[in-house]
Amino acid sequence: MIEKEREKQEHLARAVGNAAIMQRSPVEKPPFTLGQIKKAIPPHCFERSVLKSFSYVVQDLAIAAALLYLALVTIPAAPSPLHYPAWPLYWIAQGCVCTGLWVIGHECGHNAFSDYPLLDDIVGLVLHSSLMVPYFSWKYSHRRHHSNIGSLERDEVFVPKKKEALPWYTPYVCNNPAGRLLQIVVQLTLGWPLYLATNASGRSYPRFACHYDPYGPIYNDRERLQIFISDAGVVAVSFGLYKLAATFGFWWVVRVYAVPLLIVNAWLVLVTFLQHTHPALPRYDSSEWDWLRGALATMDRDYGVLNRVFHNITDTHVVHHLFSTVPHYHAMEATKAIKPILGEYYQFDPTPIAKATWREARECIYVEPKDGRGIFWYNKF
Repeated sequence: MIEKEREKQEHLARAVGNAAIMQRSPVEKPPFTLGQIKKAIPPHCFERSVLKSFSYVVQDLAIAAALLYLALVTIPAAPSPLHYPAWPLYWIAQGCVCTGLWVIGHECGHNAFSDYPLLDDIVGLVLHSSLMVPYFSWKYSHRRHHSNIGSLERDEVFVPKKKEALPWYTPYVCNNPAGRLLQIVVQLTLGWPLYLATNASGRSYPRFACHYDPYGPIYNDRERLQIFISDAGVVAVSFGLYKLAATFGFWWVVRVYAVPLLIVNAWLVLVTFLQHTHPALPRYDSSEWDWLRGALATMDRDYGVLNRVFHNITDTHVVHHLFSTVPHYHAMEATKAIKPILGEYYQFDPTPIAKATWREARECIYVEPKDGRGIFWYNKF
């Protein structure tokens, strides 16, 4: 009887916890200002150290180099049955480490790497180009995402659609497990290159938008030269990969570089999707949107040990949207400092990532307003 009662209480606790996770975020104007939030953060959290920032670059590069050595030397020398599972382990590990390098490049785009914008851009250009990302192109569209976070009309990434704007086949895809799984797989494998090449899942522009097009509608005249530089960086890395393929073979490049890159791209899409997609998060149209409420409409998640590997971009995203120049090595302290100020406006979901991905793919299909206001919530068919 005691054991059954304990199981009943545990089940009730889980149900209450799940209900709390799904409880919608407050949408009224918060009773605090951005200045009050900033005052709660220790001043040193805004300090950027060149030495400390570079230490994380060196750390990640050293681990990536060690993994590469294992792939080039140890795995080929392993007995025949062992090298089959060894390659997937290398791909996963290298993909996760390179995602951490991608995050540091992302910090450079926010000028959170150092006090020197030129240094930040040089480091960011090298890191992102090595991962086939047009650094300045993404830097500018990502800054507009930060400036318009939560806006149904002007946000730049994972902009949800209204029900009437969905393709006719959407219910058939989302309402069955096989279709939902296919959607997730396509999103994780093709989502990032499609976003860069066609602005897929991004905001609407009056004409075709592409991150590689210096004259596209995403950019203004002052930014065009840097878009050319971004393209040159990607072309230079592509040429280097071509020379490697010519020397060592196409499949050598696929095994050593391309498959880990696919894993990096999958993590980028998944992390971003889960930061901005949740039944508890609102979206606002122009009649309701303001920057602070939009910045608070994002979700911190728990990726376990990967929180550290990804330099805490996963579990400190709320503070990142409020103060994007806080370097990642101060973000956890800053997050703890702002929680008492934000109260119920702070959103965190500890749901295991695989479960959360499946749930959000099922529950967050389109947005619709409630009570006739310009506040939109996710819904499903």
